[in-house]
Amino acid sequence: MPIRNDIWTVSANPQALTETRLVSERALEDMIVAAPRILSDEWMLIGRQESTTAGRLDLLALAPDGALILIELKRDRTPREVVAQALDYASWVEVLETSDIAAIYGRFAPGRDLAADFLARFGQPLDEDTLNESHQIVIVATHLDDSSERIVKYLGDKGIPINVLCFQVFAHGEQQLLSRTWLVDPVQTQVSAATPSATRGTREREPWNGEFYACFGHGGSRNWDEGRQYGFISSGGGSWYSNTLNLLSVGDKVWVKVPGQGFVGVGEVTGPRQPITEFMVQTPEGERPALEALTGATYHRENVDDPERMEYFVPVRWIHAVPLQDAVNEIGLFGNQNTVCKPVTPKWRQTVERLKERWGIASRNQ
Repeated sequence: MPIRNDIWTVSANPQALTETRLVSERALEDMIVAAPRILSDEWMLIGRQESTTAGRLDLLALAPDGALILIELKRDRTPREVVAQALDYASWVEVLETSDIAAIYGRFAPGRDLAADFLARFGQPLDEDTLNESHQIVIVATHLDDSSERIVKYLGDKGIPINVLCFQVFAHGEQQLLSRTWLVDPVQTQVSAATPSATRGTREREPWNGEFYACFGHGGSRNWDEGRQYGFISSGGGSWYSNTLNLLSVGDKVWVKVPGQGFVGVGEVTGPRQPITEFMVQTPEGERPALEALTGATYHRENVDDPERMEYFVPVRWIHAVPLQDAVNEIGLFGNQNTVCKPVTPKWRQTVERLKERWGIASRNQ
């Protein structure tokens, strides 16, 4: 059914707010540019009304892993028109090179440097090798009809990372209030974008080898020594970072890299994703809550009451794990900013083969 919300005042005599409309969807676009967190606090806007071979793309954003987010406002078009337009834009976005993306940002923010602003926004350098390795399609609508919902869900079920962000406007005295609802859980869309098929895009790909890559952000927020000791990988600080932990299931093999250091371990997943408030670790004194036992980093303890930003853990039985000083960091090894992904590049197969050789596990039946 179409997405609809109702909003009520909280009082002894609750009153329903009256739904109203913005002057135009262009007004909504202006609001998003002024406050990008209306869309997501984990994306960086880099383009607006960009000319493409298919027309003018409303908005373009970057995710922390370099994935492009193309954002198209519905603007009273029919479902077929808006979805077809968005897919046409996606075919254009997919082949953009680093220089193209930098030029788009130059038109959006004259005089600014994309790499420098990306580093300031996400706290990590922009990796040209993974820039635009994947993309998402987001349709922004002030209302959603049955036909649009069916089309978008069908495409999502076929593995196309597409979603709808539906906005409603309510009158509250002289003010207007804006509410938003996602058609599909953003976790599902991000996971779909992070696991491209072997045939998607123009980059060289090959069938996935069934083994996962994980990025372990050692530093003030988490500590690899503890991950190695207690058997876990983790991520937090925002749903974008922790969402892809959901890719892992019991029995999956995962190869772990610490950014800036190198690969530090390979293990087998032994349980589902759990929040820090529920995760337990085995210590010499017995099983203890992670909140008590882990002292080497913050693990986003300041966000334990925020399910979007708290730290999440996946337990792992290490097949082989090394301290940071023994990390394998060679030119040509695979890397990605997603916490977990399913790589489909020849570089991934070559990386796994090299790590097995370095760690002496090439002949093991693991």
